Amino acid sequence: MCKTAGCCQGCLHYAFDYETPKTLVIPNIRVGCVFRFTQLLVVLYVVGYVCVVQKAYQETDSLISTVTTKVKGFAFTNTSDIGPHLWDVAEYVIPPQGDNSFFVLTNMVVTPEQTESRCPELPNPLTTCVDDCDCIEGHSDPRGNGIQTGLCENYSTTVKTCEVLSWCPLEIDTKLPEPALLSAAENFTVLIKNSITYPKFNFQRRNILPHINSSYLKRCEFNRATDPDCPIFRLKHIVSEAGEEFQDMAVKGGILGILIDWSCDLDWWAKKCYPTYSFRRLDNKHPVNNVAPGYNFRFAKFYKKPDGEETRMLIKAYGIRFNVIVFGTAGKFGIVPTIVNLGAALSFLSLVPVVADWFMLTCSRKKDLYSKEKVTYLTEGTESQMPMATSYGTQ
Repeated sequence: MCKTAGCCQGCLHYAFDYETPKTLVIPNIRVGCVFRFTQLLVVLYVVGYVCVVQKAYQETDSLISTVTTKVKGFAFTNTSDIGPHLWDVAEYVIPPQGDNSFFVLTNMVVTPEQTESRCPELPNPLTTCVDDCDCIEGHSDPRGNGIQTGLCENYSTTVKTCEVLSWCPLEIDTKLPEPALLSAAENFTVLIKNSITYPKFNFQRRNILPHINSSYLKRCEFNRATDPDCPIFRLKHIVSEAGEEFQDMAVKGGILGILIDWSCDLDWWAKKCYPTYSFRRLDNKHPVNNVAPGYNFRFAKFYKKPDGEETRMLIKAYGIRFNVIVFGTAGKFGIVPTIVNLGAALSFLSLVPVVADWFMLTCSRKKDLYSKEKVTYLTEGTESQMPMATSYGTQ
C-alpha cells in the first residue's frame, strides 16, 4: 500500500503507461527481398492451397445412398449332369436382390440325384481306414461330408474309408469345368439405379440424369468415351476395366467393386454434379499365396420321385460378386469455416518478420550493427532514449 505521494505517482506510472514496439527501417535490398518473398509464399499458400485446393471456405457433408440393380441376359449349356438347359436371370442371379451387391453364376460343379443314405467317405488322411475299429459311430467332422456309422467300407478296389450317413453320392469338386460353363455371362448387362442425398444442403440426385430418357436407356451401354452417363454396364467391360480377363475370372469366381464417386462442389457446379464410375477387383489375387482362391457357395434344388422319395441336385456355384460402393463429399460456402480457416492460414504472416530477422542477424554483413540496434540491454539506473524509428542506409 502506497504511503507517500511519490509512491502513488509510481503506481499510476506503471498502471497507465503505454508501450509500443520500436521500429527499425532497414533499407537493405537483400533483407527486403527475403521479407517480401516470404510474404509471397504465405499468400500463395493461403490463396492457392487453402482456398483453391483444400476449399477451406466450404462446409462439407457426406452422402446417404441407396442402390438397386437389375441383371439381364441368357445362356445355354448342355452337360452330362443336367442335360440341355437355358439359364435366365431367375437362376444365375443369387439371391434375386442383394444389399448393394449382386452375384452372377459363371461356373458350377453339379452332383445330381442325391438321396439321404449311406456311402463311403471321400478319401483323406482322416477318413481312410483298415477295419471298423478305425471308425467312430456318431462322429461328425465339420470338414467331412456326414456322420460316421462306425463301418469301414470299400471306396475303391485299393482304398477303404469310413462309411457316413449323408446325401449320397458325395460331391467331388476337385476338377472344375474349363472354360467356365456360363462363359456367355460376359455379355450379360446390369442396370444400376443409384440415388443420393446430401442432407445438410438438401441436395438430391440420381445416376439416371435428367437428360436421359427411356428410349436412350433402352439402347445405351456404358462407355467411358462415348456414353459415360449411361447406367447400363456389360459385365465383360466391368471386369476388363478392373484389369482382369472375364473368362479367366469366371472359372473360380471373384469379387469386383463398382465404385461410384459423387464428390461435388455445390457453389458453382451444382448442375454438373455427376457420378464418376471406376472398377476394381476386391478379393486377393496373389500369384504365390493362392490358397482358396475365387468365390463360391453351395445350394440345392429338391425333387420328389413318383414313389415319394426326396432327392436333390447339389450345385457348387462359382461366380463373380459385384459390390456397388457409393461414396463422396459435397462442399458449399460457409462463413464460419471461411473465417476460421483463413484466420488460421493468415496467422503464418506473423512468422514472416521472424524469418527476416533471422536472415538479418545471421547472414547480413552488418549483422553486428543490426543486432546492436535490434536488441537493447538496460541496466539498473540507466534509461534508454532511443528514437521511435531509426533508418540505416546501405554503404
